[in-house]
Amino acid sequence: MSFWSSFWDFIGFFFWTFVFVSYLFALFAVIVDIFRDRELNGWLKALWLIFLVFVPILTVLVYVIARGRGMAERQAKAGMQERAMTDDYIRTVAASSPAQDIAEAKSLLDSGAITQGEYAVLKDRALGNTQARSDIV
Repeated sequence: MSFWSSFWDFIGFFFWTFVFVSYLFALFAVIVDIFRDRELNGWLKALWLIFLVFVPILTVLVYVIARGRGMAERQAKAGMQERAMTDDYIRTVAASSPAQDIAEAKSLLDSGAITQGEYAVLKDRALGNTQARSDIV
């Protein structure tokens, strides 16, 4: 008799695969939270990790029940910090304003570094005109 002898064997395989993958997600979420928690001292972190090694399923369940609310708060706080850092990074690397771009292009034109046609293309780009000006470039 083969492994895939019935439809229910097939469904059971996918069910238990889902359960196992869900357990792994929960396990890694708990491990990340253990290291993220600044209120937990080193010995308690080590104790939680030892229990995770020797009694993994029970420890994950106990951890989620006992520390689930704090776990969610730490996750939300980490998400907000990441968002703030991303926003700050985007602000630092974002393009300057159209007026600044045109002023820079004008200074390049005045210094002779670019031609009048190149200045017109840069000005159009700064103003958001995306039509190609093939006659100038």
